[in-house]
Parts: sequence; structure tokens; C-alpha cells
Amino acid sequence: MGSKKKHKTSKKSNLRNEVLAVFQKSPKRELNYKQIASGVGMVNASARDQIIKLLQKLSAQEIIKETDRGRFKLIQKKSQAEGKIDITRSGSAYIVMNDSNLSDVYINQKNIGHALHGDLVSINIFQGRNSKKLEGEVVEVLERAKTEFVGIVEIVGKFAFLVADAPKMHVDIYIPLSKLNGAKHGEKAIAKMGDWPKDASSPFGEITDVLGIPGEHDVEMYSILAQYGFPHKFPDEIENEAAKLPIEITDAEIAKRKDFREVTTFTIDPIDAKDFDDALSIKKLENGNYQIGIHIADVSHYVKEGSLLDKEAVERATSVYLVDRVVPMLPEVLSNNVCSLRPQEEKLCFACVFEITEQAKVVNSWIGRTVIYSDRRYHYDEVQEILEGAEGDFKQELETLNGLAKQIRERRMGAGAIGFDKVEVRFTLDDKKQPDGVFLKVQKDAHKLIEEFMLLANRTVAETIGKPKGQDKPKTFVYRIHDTPDPEKLSDFVNFIKRFGYQFKAKTTGDIAHSMNALMAELKGKGEENMIENLAIRTMAKAVYSTENIGHYGLAFPFYSHFTSPIRRYPDVMVHRLLERYLDGGKSADAGHYEHLCEHSSAKEKQASDAERDSTKYYQVLYMEKSIGQEFSGVVSGVTEWGIYVELEENKCEGMIRLKDLHGDFFHFDQPNYRVIGNNSGKIINLGDRLNIRVKNADLVRRQLDFELIDDEDD
Repeated sequence: MGSKKKHKTSKKSNLRNEVLAVFQKSPKRELNYKQIASGVGMVNASARDQIIKLLQKLSAQEIIKETDRGRFKLIQKKSQAEGKIDITRSGSAYIVMNDSNLSDVYINQKNIGHALHGDLVSINIFQGRNSKKLEGEVVEVLERAKTEFVGIVEIVGKFAFLVADAPKMHVDIYIPLSKLNGAKHGEKAIAKMGDWPKDASSPFGEITDVLGIPGEHDVEMYSILAQYGFPHKFPDEIENEAAKLPIEITDAEIAKRKDFREVTTFTIDPIDAKDFDDALSIKKLENGNYQIGIHIADVSHYVKEGSLLDKEAVERATSVYLVDRVVPMLPEVLSNNVCSLRPQEEKLCFACVFEITEQAKVVNSWIGRTVIYSDRRYHYDEVQEILEGAEGDFKQELETLNGLAKQIRERRMGAGAIGFDKVEVRFTLDDKKQPDGVFLKVQKDAHKLIEEFMLLANRTVAETIGKPKGQDKPKTFVYRIHDTPDPEKLSDFVNFIKRFGYQFKAKTTGDIAHSMNALMAELKGKGEENMIENLAIRTMAKAVYSTENIGHYGLAFPFYSHFTSPIRRYPDVMVHRLLERYLDGGKSADAGHYEHLCEHSSAKEKQASDAERDSTKYYQVLYMEKSIGQEFSGVVSGVTEWGIYVELEENKCEGMIRLKDLHGDFFHFDQPNYRVIGNNSGKIINLGDRLNIRVKNADLVRRQLDFELIDDEDD
């Protein structure tokens, strides 16, 4: 693949940024066009006129000034830039620059102003006094990353504050007593930030929702959701609109669709699933081939664009799967009932239907609306037992689908796809939602069977729109894209795994995929497996939604989309609507509108992932509470300036040994080498080392396990 993302800015805009970057790196120097051309890497003669014209334009705009004939200097008061602010735990910050080739700009704590973590800000850039690096000062907050915060209410006399849970929220929110709205001292609540007067040290706010007592189970789950911008319930008007939807499947509607009600059809999902997005149908054809249908809940039939339901779904963008609950994108009447492909019920679907040979070659395909009747609802374990030899309903059909899926997967992996069969920690819960056991979720044939047919459908719809026949320009569509790995991150990863004796070739994109798959296979069952696999995943680029297709590197697909989960993902709803539009002969949709929705969906997907991760941390702490004082063995899974993270081998729960708690020496963080070193003893603790620990503390509110090193005491 190796295709690159398109630049959103024009070549002229890029050159302007590059030239300004040269000036900003040497703000006090007078530069001529030759020095600037050299700085931007344009030394050919044709660049001369282009750079000279740009210098004259920048001078007219009073961004630079001509100090002597042909020599220019930066006017520092005009040296401004925009970017998002990343506030560190120490209180200082960095600005991730927008549309610029500048490196991230450091912001001293005293120059942060009224900016909060993640805000889009405008900054003045200047040369640091004690450093050659550029520094900045926030001059304006252009856009707040968030205005609602979760925290604990503190009331002192005639004043109240909300102390936010978020570690990077460096100020408290002042709450007038008249705006507590029933919140009491010590309770967890949500505050909406309002005005922040110029001379005030804290922003003003109002309590909008009281969650309850810190440490209570539901309160902590609601806190996690609120922290990442997900409400824990639907507004009444949304529930009312959902309840009034016409749900009867009429003969007129059936007549518009291909009828699969007599074709063998079933769903395969987790045992605790309630929303069934997808169903498989299978039929043996007279020519010996198979007709395989991937039928997806037709959510867009019920959720109309611009409706209250649609606006709520846009805002949420995704369902959130916490350990003990699902917070759905759509109200339960839709997600678990009307749209869900429940057994022994007729349902409306959008489908990809394939004719496939016994060698798993696709002969032809069709995309359109169907009506189905699911004969059976399976969970994964049931299907796995049948695939391993047990008797059961539709045994032959399941074995046929599994055989086809294995052939499709083998070809996909051979084409350069990367296979991360990541082990995930799962909890068994009692009737009070308390954890009474831990198990590791492992991908088996039943999961891979479903995965391959969903991938086939997703790829097919993307190809159908993405490379139309007889047209120069494809119509606007929503793609799931995945870029090639960042070379610097990949180099760091390769150097790190060499310490464990693993080899990795990374000269070409094909080498990377082959080496990654070989590494994952070699790691199976080893103590460092989970730690290295996590590092490998972080090394890869993150998949996002976009209207600009660059392909999906990890899957080795030049075209890929998300079509198969519209109950729980809004991009899939967009894909269904666009398919409907284009299959009915409609014109290309507004790319800007859909790109905005793609960016929002990608951001909400990240927030949902963070919320799910935090709920897992909470349950790890809850599960380990009873183990305080007990000893375990583990692997160092992370190293930071404040502590060592250790993942327990027995249950994959992770906790931290604080550096200040390591006895007998002062340890410092050696970041380039993923390790800590004792100043006096020279003792080294590396990422991946095995340690024996004792559980010291379990903090539910902070979702943190504290460990102490046993080996340290024995020395």
C-alpha cells in the first residue's frame, strides 16, 4: 500500500508555513532568500521567484520586515500560531501545532493563561531565554475541548468548588452556593463551566447533575461516562420519539426488498449481547456454489436524518461498553428490540449477498435491502463447540461457513494483513455486579468466522462506491482508513524488542506486516506477550473515519468501510444512507458535511475506548481489593517518571510501584531505554522484567492499584 494522507492545505500554504518555520527557528537573524530556500530544502532555480514573492507578501502583511535590501527579519509580535494544548502533570504544557511544520512548542506554566487541556488556542511564539527551543504564550482560547467536568464538591463557608477528577484539569471550578443545585459537600457531581473573568484564578460554573457518594459502584460508572462526555440515560424527548416510531413491517415495505425469510439465517454474538446487528444466511446453489448473505440491521429505515433520534445518535456516535453495562447509541426500544435481529422475528436489513465457490472465491455480489427471519440465535461458545465436534442445529452450515472463512482469512493474511489476536481481560460478575472471577477472552474459530464475513462485506461496499466503473471521480463516501506506521515509532519498537532476542525486518510495508505476524506467533504463551503486543499496537497508526480514502494498511485493503454495526456505530448509519442514495441514482453528497461527521465520530470512538479502559481499571481495583497484602508475580508493563507499572501474570491486573517507594536508593527514569536506574547502586529495572510484588492499596475512586516490590526488601 504505502499511500499517504492528502494534505488539506495547498502547496502555497505549506510553503508559507515552511518559510515561517525558518524565521521562527532564528527569530533574531536577518535572512536572504538563499538562506530561506536552503532552510526549506528548495535550492533549485525555479524556487527563487516563488520564495521572493512570498517574502514580499509576508512583508506587506507585517509578519516580517525588510531590514536591508533582500534581507528580512521576523516581526516577533506577529509570530503567532494555533494548536491544541497538552497540559502535563507538572503543570507546564506543549502546543500541538496546526497546519505548520514547527515542532511542538513548550509553554511554561505561567504562560498557560486560561487554557485547559485539549483546548484550541492561539499563541505567541518566542525564543526561550535559557534554551534554543521555541517557547510560547497563550494569548487566546479559540475553542474549549470540553466545558463539563466530573469531580467532588467541596464547600467551605460561603464558597464552593468542584475539584475535577481529570488529572490534567489543573484548576478547580468555582461554584456559587446558589448554583449548587442540591449538591452536598463530598458528593460527586458534574459542573458546567461558564465565565472565566480575566483576573480570576478559577472559572465559574454550575452543578448540572449530582451523581452521588464517591466509591459507590453506579456513581463511579456514571463518573467515567460523564468524564468522557457520554450521558448515562436518554432525555425523555428522545425516549418518547423512539417509542412512537411505526414498527410494523408492511407488505408494501417487503415488496421493495429481496425476501430471505425462507433462507437459513442465524446470528452469532457474545453470550450477554442484546443488540444483534448482523446475521448470516447460507444456501447451497444448484451449480455447487454457496449464496452467503451478510444481513445488517436497517437502522436508517427507522432513524431518519435530522430527527431528534438522529441528532442524539450523532452526538453519541457510538455505544459504550463498560464492564457491567452497555450505554447504547440508540434507545433500548431500537437497539435491543425493533432493530435487533432477534430470533423468530421478521426484520428489515441492508445486505451484501455473495455467490462463493467451495474454494472461497467470490463469483458475484449484490448490495441492497432485504427482509429476513432469523432461525437461531447463537453465542460464540455454542458455535465453537459445534466446530470442535459437538452436535447442534445447522452443524453442516456452520462447518461450511467456517471452512470458507478460513480460506478467505488465509488469502487476506497472505496479502499482507496484520493479525493481532490480542488477549483481553474479562470479569465474571455476580447478581450485584461485583467481580467474582477473571478470565481471558481469546479469539477462536467462531469469532474469526464472523470477522471474515463482516470484513468481506465492509470491503465490498467500500469498493463498490470507491472505485466506480466509468467515472473519473468517486462519490463522497465514509471510509475506515489506517495509515502506515510512523517510521520513528517503528524504529523505537524494533530496537526495543531486539533486547528480548526478537528480529524484525522493516524495510518495506510488506516486511512490516510479515515481521509483525511472525513476532505475534513467536510471542504466544510467553510472559512478555501482552506487553510487547500492546507496544506493537501503539506503534501502529490509529484507524479513523474519513471521506478521503488512503486504504487500510493493517487489513491490507485498498478500500474499507464500516457497514456492519449501525446499531452501535454512527459511521455505519452514514454508510447505509449513502449506499441508499447512490443505489437509487443520487448525486454525490456534500463531502465537507460528512468529513465533519467522520472527525466527530473518530473523536467519540477514542473517548468511548478511554471510558471502557477506565471501567476495566475500576473493576481490576475492585477485584483486587480482597488481595491487599498478598504476593504475586508480574511483568513490568510500563515505566514512567513517577513509577513502574506491573501487570500480574495470574490475572493481567495492572498496578504501580511508585519510584519513591523503592527502598535503599533513589531511582530515576531513563526514558529512551524504557527503564529506571538506581543512582547509587546502578540497579536497573527494565520494561519486560519479571518482579515479585505485594498488593499495597486499592483505590476505587482513583481507579489505581498500588504495589510494593518484594525483591527490594529482600536485598
